[in-house]
Amino acid sequence: MKTLIIIPTYNEAENLSPLIEATFSYAPETDILVIDDNSPDGTGKLADQMHNENPQIHVLHRSGKLGLGTAYIAGFKYAIEHGYDAAFEMDADFSHDPRYLPDFLKAIQQADLVIGSRYIPGGATPNWSIARRFISGCGNIFARFTLNIPIKDCTSGFRCYRREVLESIDLDTIQSQGYAFQVELVYRVLKQGFKIVETPIIFMDRRVGKSKMSRKIFFEAFVYVLRTRFGKQAEIAAGAQAAVKSATKVNDAVEELPSVLHK
Repeated sequence: MKTLIIIPTYNEAENLSPLIEATFSYAPETDILVIDDNSPDGTGKLADQMHNENPQIHVLHRSGKLGLGTAYIAGFKYAIEHGYDAAFEMDADFSHDPRYLPDFLKAIQQADLVIGSRYIPGGATPNWSIARRFISGCGNIFARFTLNIPIKDCTSGFRCYRREVLESIDLDTIQSQGYAFQVELVYRVLKQGFKIVETPIIFMDRRVGKSKMSRKIFFEAFVYVLRTRFGKQAEIAAGAQAAVKSATKVNDAVEELPSVLHK
């Protein structure tokens, strides 16, 4: 299976070289596509140097910081245009440990989308604060039960898609970023009838550099879920009525929180 690992970058010069070295140590037959948003720290130039030394490394340069979602869409289009059978999403900061790549490559043989899950047995977020676990756990539960997504970790950004899945999605109509981007893709993949499986990962915060997570990303995901479930013109009353009807599901979700917070 011809596989591409898509790695969006912005100021990841300290991480890029060791990450790519680790990636090839676990998945030597894969190709890597670095998508750099004109990083001031020279990440793009470093990627070009690595490309000159290794033909398995490819680079796309963008004019500025255009967002994670658009970077992955550009990567997906690249994968389709260049005949790859599967494409990964993977962060550049070691939050997504390359040691899990063999698990993904094995799982994708029997699935259409593989998601690295923090919330199934074997998955964990050991160095997160209680507050971050609470926000992430509640966000996942909210998206899952509002959109009827039978996935434990629908916001995870460590994934592998089969080519057929990417070809079935109108990539130009995806507008979301961050967590909302991940939720939207899961929702669309499920609506198309494809098979999704989860494989456990231990998610660690970045080793070096500054996190790019923001309140805006969380808010966008919240708004996307509501708009998808109730429509853009939905009244708050409609949401409240649906919430009452879903009381049993909410109770089930609340019961999950203790296990999420202790991951």
